[in-house]
Amino acid sequence: MIPDLFHRMQKVVRRLLIVLLFLVAVAAAVGGAAAWWLGQPLRMSSPSLELEIEPGTSPRGVAQAVADAGVQTDPRWLYYWFRLSGQDRQIRAGNYELTAGTTPRSLLQKLVRGEESLRAIIFVEGWTFRQMRAQIAKDEFLKHDTAAMTEAQIMDALGKPGLAAEGMFFPDTYTYAKGSSELAVLRRALHAMERRLDEAWAQRAADTPLQSPYEALILASIVEKETGHASDRGQIAGVFINRMRVGMRLQTDPTVIYGMGEAFDGNLRRRDLQTDTPWNTYTRAGLPPTPIAVPGKASLMAAVRPEPTKAYYFVSRGDGTSHFSPNLDEHNRAVNRYIRGSN
Repeated sequence: MIPDLFHRMQKVVRRLLIVLLFLVAVAAAVGGAAAWWLGQPLRMSSPSLELEIEPGTSPRGVAQAVADAGVQTDPRWLYYWFRLSGQDRQIRAGNYELTAGTTPRSLLQKLVRGEESLRAIIFVEGWTFRQMRAQIAKDEFLKHDTAAMTEAQIMDALGKPGLAAEGMFFPDTYTYAKGSSELAVLRRALHAMERRLDEAWAQRAADTPLQSPYEALILASIVEKETGHASDRGQIAGVFINRMRVGMRLQTDPTVIYGMGEAFDGNLRRRDLQTDTPWNTYTRAGLPPTPIAVPGKASLMAAVRPEPTKAYYFVSRGDGTSHFSPNLDEHNRAVNRYIRGSN
């Protein structure tokens, strides 16, 4: 009796072992298949896809959003992966770009790290604030929250009430995530200009006639607009500094053009030079009340540390460079030569 019972128990144990081994084999196969799937590029409807994850989206909703964006996979498998990874609650909202070669593993890493797709906008040296606004207005990836604002309202929103917008935004390339606000980009450019201006002012020449960083910014904007060739920048700044020291009017055309606004048709006439505006440096002494454009770093440095020069005048040679003169007689001869074409 006992031997028969023992024999039957051996059979049961063997069967249990066989079942257990089978389950282990199945689990290993499933695990191997899962590991293989995690490393395989996901099929996509196009080489590059835009994925937007709204704040508060559940892990299941994220998986569905991935499929809706054009990733050709069962969202349930992505959801199971998110859950099994233990990182499903660490997925960050944002705008992402999915490219060919993205795997389930790299997808989750991107979402957890918040590696949003970045766009770029460029502000160019010498631009006016009007040109900057036009640039951001046509950017389809920015949230246009300043479109209905006046310049004064924009500066209020940026925490600078009463300050003119002109010249206050550093020209550079700014990257941003899709859906960022215009105000966020402008705030970065504003802070960048404040840093650059502080750095330049700290290095100003001891004998500068400029009274404040803002005056340096105004002069730098004029230097930016007057400079046709980078090598002349320091001397051009030196001419204006020389004029300020002796009380001469700056008499610079770009300030007149700026004061004319939209009335400027591309031709600057004698009557324009004689028509008074707050920015007309032919009719008014000293610096204009605001910058006339956005200066770059080189112009900021030229304004605070100009090249020593005896020149009080300069005129364009027609090739981008300028001819500098220490007195009016020589300047008039240079004008005759380079502007009127006579000796």
